[in-house]
Amino acid sequence: QVQLMESGGGSVQSGGSLRLSCKVSGITYAVYALGWFRQVPGKEREGVAYINFNGDSTFYTKDVRGRFTISRDNAKNTVYLQMNSLKPEETAMYYCNVDVTVLAGTMYYGSDSWGKGTLVTVSS
Repeated sequence: QVQLMESGGGSVQSGGSLRLSCKVSGITYAVYALGWFRQVPGKEREGVAYINFNGDSTFYTKDVRGRFTISRDNAKNTVYLQMNSLKPEETAMYYCNVDVTVLAGTMYYGSDSWGKGTLVTVSS
């Protein structure tokens, strides 16, 4: 069963940067597309960034394009999310997932197993 462990969250001021990491285990990591999602209490989880199995294709939700960068290290079974120019409204719990797909501009997670997430707090 897939196990996901997110880290790297924290508190930053508006305009600041954070780099999130997600260690993936329990699956053949290198064959799966991966993605980052975020959730604010009371709202649905939304897809933020996607990367295909070998890293040569990415997708970002419109709100983060040009500011966030997703990458992966298949030797370390880890996916990253570099977040720059953070905004207060991006305060959320951030999660990674596997076997992620993108259809008509919407990201869909592939596993019902989620990690604990990592909290990002952006103050104004």
